[in-house]
Amino acid sequence: MSLPIGPQVPRRGNAFSRTLGYLILRLMGWRLAGAIPNVPKMVLLGAPHTSNMDGVIGLSTLFALGIRASTMIKDSAFKGAMGSMLRWMGAIPINRRSAKGVVEQSIDAFNNNPKMFLLIAPEGTRSNAEEWKRGFYHIAHGAQAPILPAACDYKKKIITFGPAVMPSGDYAKDLQTILEFYRDYGVACHEELMSKPLCDIKGIKWTPPSQKDA
Repeated sequence: MSLPIGPQVPRRGNAFSRTLGYLILRLMGWRLAGAIPNVPKMVLLGAPHTSNMDGVIGLSTLFALGIRASTMIKDSAFKGAMGSMLRWMGAIPINRRSAKGVVEQSIDAFNNNPKMFLLIAPEGTRSNAEEWKRGFYHIAHGAQAPILPAACDYKKKIITFGPAVMPSGDYAKDLQTILEFYRDYGVACHEELMSKPLCDIKGIKWTPPSQKDA
């Protein structure tokens, strides 16, 4: 179940937290597959994202592997004990009042840290997104960090890490390469809530949210 982790990868936790992460995954029946590139900086994509359970599985995976992966959270959440916990977990405070947008602030965070993995759900929502948000790509391209797609398969209960993609500046081309990985990997917890790009690549009919609610 364990995957080898190279010395350049940002780490977090200890033997206890790694054992706890593996124990949680094992109790839920999940296992890991693929490989984690031995690089200090990377944008990690989590898809398909259709359930809160995705977060539980993702966090358990990071604990099991001992990987420190950051997420973007509004700065107002960083107060008191909660702020300390968020920083320990690798969260990046985003100031929405800043002249710099989320992408620029994220690139700055990459530039200011010798090691950093940034975890992003490209669909941006758990419900029927028509397209992926491009922020993950602009961040990776601006930081010159590879993009590593990861997929949860709720049928086989496997978390698979795919081949990394180095952003070339051609979003459409690189997105297609990323989606090709998801053609064969990733079965959503709620298939009816998958985003259109994933439905298209998997040959599944996508229904807009407005029609589902009708």
